[in-house]
Amino acid sequence: MTNQALEAVLLETDFADLELYASGKVRDLYRVDNERLLLVATDRISAFDYVLGSGIPNKGRVLTQLSLFWFNFLTDIVPNHLLTADVARYPAHLRPHAEQLQGRSMLVVRADMIAIECVVRGYLSGSGWKEYQQSGKVCGIELPRGLRESDRLPEPIFTPAVKATSGHDENISFEQMAERAGPRLSEQLRELSLRIYKKAAEHAAARGILIADTKFEFGRTARGVVLADEVLTPDSSRFWPADRYQPGRTQESFDKQFVRDYLEQIRWNKRPPAPALPAGVVQETSEKYVEAYRRLTGRELPV
Repeated sequence: MTNQALEAVLLETDFADLELYASGKVRDLYRVDNERLLLVATDRISAFDYVLGSGIPNKGRVLTQLSLFWFNFLTDIVPNHLLTADVARYPAHLRPHAEQLQGRSMLVVRADMIAIECVVRGYLSGSGWKEYQQSGKVCGIELPRGLRESDRLPEPIFTPAVKATSGHDENISFEQMAERAGPRLSEQLRELSLRIYKKAAEHAAARGILIADTKFEFGRTARGVVLADEVLTPDSSRFWPADRYQPGRTQESFDKQFVRDYLEQIRWNKRPPAPALPAGVVQETSEKYVEAYRRLTGRELPV
């Protein structure tokens, strides 16, 4: 990847004529009208709850295009908030920004988002592994003794989370979720999440990728509960190459774990200002994201 390509990142959206509805670590949402929002995925990357000083080329396109693939793949299980990702079909006042929006944006139905991260784990990793080491459980779910880091679980488990005041995801039990969201909705989201994960994991495994865990977000619209935001991307999931899988250790991955490992290596104190990444780390991270898209979809990333 050339230095020019490394610099070709979208870190900030600048649509002065549009109304910013919300801005996250990676995505910016703009209000189109009372019923619709414009979701734009930038090339920003976050780790340990901070946006880093470097962007990742093509990252926003991968997040958008992979979400579009999964939205279509999962329509037999759950509807989603997508209206169109064809910029030519966007409202007229958005079209002056067509070049910036192409490939990295979606026009979506405005949904009443449910404030629960619906996490499904098929393998023991991350915060789940840390919790298991301490208690033998993950989010109140008792697991078999003697499991190793990255072991495949007997069955995928649903382990919800919420945003704590610090901005971190905080694991909660299903009972705590039911207290927050209500038992009926909680049961529905658990069932949907497990069904989505199982179908996606089977598809990914056939293409050489293990989905260790992932998180879904749901909202309510006139159609009922819909899958929203992003879905099964390298930002929201742990993707492991199946041919290099070896339980008992941390796995190689197609997600931003590579960036987290670099930040641990340089002993960043996880306080602002967040560091920039060296060109080599930026390039390899970009390549990992694009390779995940290529393997999962069987297509080249649209330019």
